[in-house]
Amino acid sequence: MMRSPLALLIALLPLSVSAQAIYKCVDANGNTTYASARIDKNCRVISSGQENAMPAPPRAKPAAANPSPGGFPRVQEDTQKARDGDRRHILEQELAGEQRNLEQARKDLSELQAAGSSNDRLAPYRDRVGQHERNIQAIQKELGNLR
Repeated sequence: MMRSPLALLIALLPLSVSAQAIYKCVDANGNTTYASARIDKNCRVISSGQENAMPAPPRAKPAAANPSPGGFPRVQEDTQKARDGDRRHILEQELAGEQRNLEQARKDLSELQAAGSSNDRLAPYRDRVGQHERNIQAIQKELGNLR
């Protein structure tokens, strides 16, 4: 089966996107080979890859210190402090509730373990304990992020 040199060249074109050169080599018998590296002295460059190289993407500009538009309404400092205080209070209430729920979930799990329940029956109780632990971690993280 004879392959067309043009088909082979088209197959090798994706290599040129990575800025590699493509060489056309003709051996002593007249056979043509296309390669991404020079095989012998009879090879000549048919594509340097530079014309297909992608330019470097533009660098992103750093975020502005104040991303709000100039005419955007501003919140007074005392109003913001009150809002932050309310948020802290709500998060502390949620944390206390999750801690109570975690204690109850652990109690339920330990009662079932003491009764000798199977692992299949214990799985949902372990999941509940894990969920309450993750919720507590998330709330503590939010509290840590407050000013």
